[in-house]
Amino acid sequence: MKKNKIMGKMAHILKKTYNDQVLGTLENFSGFYKLDQGKYKHPILVSGVDGVGTKLHLATIFKKYDVIGKDCFAMCINDILCHGASPLFFLDYLSCGKLDISVIEEIIKGIAISCKNNNTCFIGGETAEMSGIYLKYDYDVAGFCVGIVEKDHIIDGHKLIQENDILIGIPSSGIHSNGFTLIRKIFSFKDFMKIVNKKPFYETLLIPTRVYYHSISHILHKKIIIHGISHITGGGISDNLTRILPEKLSALVETKEIPIPYIFHVIQNKGKISDKTMWNTFNMGVGMIVTVPINNVDVLLKELRIIGEKPFVLGKIVKGDKKVFLK
Repeated sequence: MKKNKIMGKMAHILKKTYNDQVLGTLENFSGFYKLDQGKYKHPILVSGVDGVGTKLHLATIFKKYDVIGKDCFAMCINDILCHGASPLFFLDYLSCGKLDISVIEEIIKGIAISCKNNNTCFIGGETAEMSGIYLKYDYDVAGFCVGIVEKDHIIDGHKLIQENDILIGIPSSGIHSNGFTLIRKIFSFKDFMKIVNKKPFYETLLIPTRVYYHSISHILHKKIIIHGISHITGGGISDNLTRILPEKLSALVETKEIPIPYIFHVIQNKGKISDKTMWNTFNMGVGMIVTVPINNVDVLLKELRIIGEKPFVLGKIVKGDKKVFLK
């Protein structure tokens, strides 16, 4: 009975994200999505899955349940954007110790709002009560995003990135969804409640992960040549930029060119954390890195600024052995 009540509430929320390609309802065992076959010659489906990590714990303590949903969606869609894909649909898996309809509804609303704002249909998911696994007020969530791209338009850094390409950074909104295990070790509950910049400190920490759909879609629509895109998540710039580098090339990153938000300085000073640990844990103000040929830099920067972004040049591609050097 409780699950039926939840499904009834969720159906009303999810339907607001539907388009003509969505078939079926939440009563089905699976979600159905009809591909627009006339739009692509050689369509390739691109999928991504992710969660929110231990940011969940902080969000739950302060009852910021919509943030959980927004972060889950962002972490998934940003990954598929790295390959030039347009999002089609999203599903979630939500587990908890004790089902609370009001909490579940807030999480789902967070996802649905993000889906609606980013041209993605929220077509289904699963909610599981697992009292033997989770404590009463524990929640976990994972998301699954599927997108599509023309085969000839796939962005694959391993094949496209060349020596002397330029790295363009797009700012993060803050911490995003990584490094919260370390943050929770450094700060006490009293610290989280302190007023910083006219609001409780935890509100700054819980700012949702940025979604880069409109920015990436805009530059793709302008047909600017892009050789690689990297979503900066756990492991920082080094780990995530390495993932798209060809075998005989490396990346040189000028950290002084990155406008590091104050929040990272607060974390480093409070925890007495080394520079190395900070750069290997957090995004340090960089949400996405776009790699472009040097003759496309000016037009890329111009187009991003037109839509309100504040991009910055942070480095270049050099000869090497698939490494990232932070200077």
